[in-house]
Amino acid sequence: KLILLDSLLQEIYRHQPAMSAADKSGGKVTRVKARWQLDFSSKSGQSAELPSPPGFSAGGAALVHAEGSREADPNLRIKRSWDLALGPFKQVPMNLFIMYMSGNSISIFPIMMVVMMMVRPLKTLFSVKQTFKGFEVGANGVGVNIIGQKLVFILGNLANVALAMYKCHSMGLLPTHKSDWLAFADPLVRTEYSMGGLGFN
Repeated sequence: KLILLDSLLQEIYRHQPAMSAADKSGGKVTRVKARWQLDFSSKSGQSAELPSPPGFSAGGAALVHAEGSREADPNLRIKRSWDLALGPFKQVPMNLFIMYMSGNSISIFPIMMVVMMMVRPLKTLFSVKQTFKGFEVGANGVGVNIIGQKLVFILGNLANVALAMYKCHSMGLLPTHKSDWLAFADPLVRTEYSMGGLGFN
């Protein structure tokens, strides 16, 4: 390896000019530059235009700008807010199917399903403002009225809570019968006593 390095250095020194040559016309001394040398002493007023890197396209910046303007489109923001507001209503058919498949027996799976169906909408109802926070202000900083979307969102979550309550009723977990309140009922007062075959009022 050292021999190859030495021969390479000798070849470089052989092609590199050893001394300066004088110019015949003006007597100026000029140096012949090698191909791998760069001249940083000359400062040009205008920077040379560099070629684009591989994979770069000038239309990419336009696409990014178009995507940003599309995100700022008020119609698109209203459409997304309505999609978010109708999300709870879209969960109603799936919840009905799960209610049908779980049955009315008192076991772990139906009880867990009912608890999740009731807890999730209730937690969502307490975070309505945080859910629609990104849609309350438009792209130009002006407030947007989204009361209708919020009302639809709240009604959808209340519908899911009502389904969970109906499931609890069908499983017999709600005290909706008189027999469920016997512990709080007044004791019966006797109006007649019988003794020895004789009646006393």
